[in-house]
Formats: sequence, C-alpha cells, structure tokens
Amino acid sequence: MFRTFLNIFKIPELRNKVLFTIGMLVIYRIGFYVPVPGVNQTKMSSSTGLGDLGEYFAMFTGGDLSQSTIFGLGIMPYISASIIFQLLVTVVPALEKLKNEGEVGRKKIQEYTRYATVGLCLIQGVIWMRYLHTNQFIYAPFRGSLTYWMMGLLALTCGTIFLMWIGEQVDKYGIGNGVSLIIMAGIVARMPSAVIWVWNNADFRVAGGGSDAMGPSKILFVIVAFIGVVAGSILITQGQRRIPIQQAKQTRGRRVYGGQRQYLPLRVNHGGVMPIIFASSLLIFPSMLFRQLAGVFRGGPWAFLANSFGTGAYLYVVTYIAMVFFFAYFWTTVQFQPKEMANNLRDYGSFIPGLRPGKRTADYLERVMGRITYVGAAFLALIAIIPTVIAVWLKIPFIVSAFLGGTGLLIVVSVALDVVQRIEANLIMRNYKGFLGGEGPIRGRQS
Repeated sequence: MFRTFLNIFKIPELRNKVLFTIGMLVIYRIGFYVPVPGVNQTKMSSSTGLGDLGEYFAMFTGGDLSQSTIFGLGIMPYISASIIFQLLVTVVPALEKLKNEGEVGRKKIQEYTRYATVGLCLIQGVIWMRYLHTNQFIYAPFRGSLTYWMMGLLALTCGTIFLMWIGEQVDKYGIGNGVSLIIMAGIVARMPSAVIWVWNNADFRVAGGGSDAMGPSKILFVIVAFIGVVAGSILITQGQRRIPIQQAKQTRGRRVYGGQRQYLPLRVNHGGVMPIIFASSLLIFPSMLFRQLAGVFRGGPWAFLANSFGTGAYLYVVTYIAMVFFFAYFWTTVQFQPKEMANNLRDYGSFIPGLRPGKRTADYLERVMGRITYVGAAFLALIAIIPTVIAVWLKIPFIVSAFLGGTGLLIVVSVALDVVQRIEANLIMRNYKGFLGGEGPIRGRQS
C-alpha cells in the first residue's frame, strides 16, 4: 500500500492531478468559513431552528446553512440543474439532437445547465434570506435593506457558482468527479465532530449513566453499524450481474474471426446515492410546509401531519422507503436504455446466447435490470433509515448517526472507490501495480 502511494508521486502527470485536486478541495474548505456579511453568526449557531433538516442539507450539498457562509447553498443547485437537463434530454427532441451532436452539443447543454444553476441559486437564496429576516438573524441596521438583500443573494449565488467552477476544474485538470469530491469533503470534515462527541459522552461503566450517555452497548452498536455499512456499501457499489455475450463468427478467406465470449456488466446499484438524495430532498418540504400551516391555523390536522412527517415518525419512515424505491427505478429507467443497448449489440455482431437480437434482447435486459434494481433499492432504503433508527432508538444526535452509519458514509465509500479506481487506471496504464497489488483494476463482485 505504501509503495503504491509512492508510485503515485513518481508519475508527473498523476502527481499533478492529485495535488491539483487536493489544492481545489483546500480552497473549498477555506471558503466554507467565509460568512455572508450582516448575518449574526453567534445567534445562528446557538439556534436549533433547522435541526436535522439542516444536517440533511449539509450532508447532500457540501454547504452549511448553520453559519450562513458564502458556500451555504452548496453544490446542490448545480446538481439539480444537471439532473433536470438529463431528464429533459430524454423528452425534448431539440436537446436530444444536441446530445447526439457529440462534444459541441454536450458543451451547449452544459452552458444551459450553468444558466439554470444561477436561476436555482436565486430562488433558493431568496427563500433563505427570507428565513434569516423572519427569524431575526440579521443585524438590525441591515433589516429591510434592499442593498443587503442584493448583497446576500450575490454572495450565495457566487459561492455556488465558484463551487461549480471548482468541480469542473477538478474534472478537467484533476482526478475527476469533482462535484462528488466536494460533497465527500464536506462529509469527511464533519466526521471528527461525531467521533469527538462519542468520546466526550462515552461511559464505559456496565451500569449507570444517563440516557444520553454512550454506554458500552451503544458504542459497540455504532461500531458494528459503521463496519456493516462500509462493507455493505463496497459490496453493493461493486456488485454486478454479468450477462454472457457471444460474438458472431465471421469467415474471411481461410480464417475465422470473432466467436469470443464476453460479459456485459449490469450494476446492482445503478442509481448510486441519487435515489436517497431525491427522497431526502423532497421529504424536507412536507415537514416544513405542515409546520408553517400548523403555526398559522394553530394546530388541528396540520399539527398531526407535522408530527407524522417529523424525522423518525412512522409515516415519515414508510414514505421515505417508498420514495427511495420509486426514485431507484425512476433513475434506472432514465439512465439505462435496454433498447439502445440491444441495438448496439446487434450492430457489433454480438448476441446473448439463447435470445434473438433486437426486441427479445431488450426485454431480457430490462427484466434483469428490474430484478437487480429491487435488491439495490432495498439496500439503499436500509441505509437511508439507519441514521433515523439509531438517533431515535439510542437517543444520540443526528451528527453521530448520520456519519457513523448511514447515507453520509455511503457517499464517502462510493466516491472513495471511484477515486481509487481512477488512480489505479493511471497506475496500471504505466505498468504499476494498483492498491491491492494485482495486475488489473478492482473488479466488481458478480451476482
């Protein structure tokens, strides 16, 4: 392992990519602590108005609204804009035509995505600035000032645009996958706080201690959950269903070409962490909406709904699981095109043994993908509810349950595996061994 790290710095091109990526992430962490002018940071840090919703937001965006910094909105507006255009490409003929034009069309769609990011930043910025004014987190001289509103919106929008630029620069000059690395860096930066809280509240006595103390059983459970989620995340991320592909034989003169047997890998967790991000983001709004309505109408059915959609409530958990399954299948349907894949196999003279090329092959691929997506969605649902179960059952704060056994850990493991594979590809291309000491890249687990 140590020799592998030394090999990374022996290759000038790979060394420059790694150092450039680290430098961009350092810049991101420095800007993470630059506050928006005019906001009472002391009052915000002592407030618990957002609670777990703020932690959810910070986990998935790479930003943090608890201190209202210039990176408060995080990278989520850019991710949302990218997802919107990925969906529009499949339904809008003009965008689909642009996509088929190659690099020129891709750059044009990327330009539209940037414009949409600015629009989403302005919308989310207005909502957040309104929240700051309503809860009087703004210093008195700035309240109601149009100049302050413009300054705050400009700071939040420029912060997100700068994060978008950092992600694109990492994709171009660094290791790649810049947006995911930004989110991962934000999660990893919060993990020491979770470990410190566990250490400060640890009580190793077999009996005694308050309900909030971390006794031996709680600590053991958190450690087991941490190891289980890491192992499960690696298993489900690398898991594949390998479909045998037979290449047709061709006779040219006296020689026979083709006939090789290969495999078509289908990922078990094709959607990655996107289903969890979608479900968590959408579930934030019902809770906030019902709370506002309960305050306006002073209780009634709105108060019941607000409690039912609170974090850890039964209806919340059931809805969360259902939405994770829905978005897992939805994202797979959008990204996985069995008809196009079947046509490509036919054009290259390959086929699945026992199936006719064309519609039969497409139906088979769609059926197999539907089955393995069910397994991936079930795992994602389990990962999604682990933080809630741990927080409610063991009565520990969300910062511990989220980062020592849950979605945050799944994101870190997935992105870390992707980074390792990218570095291994560069090492093996130059005849260096990878992290595991083998001659080939990390292989996916067969299922």
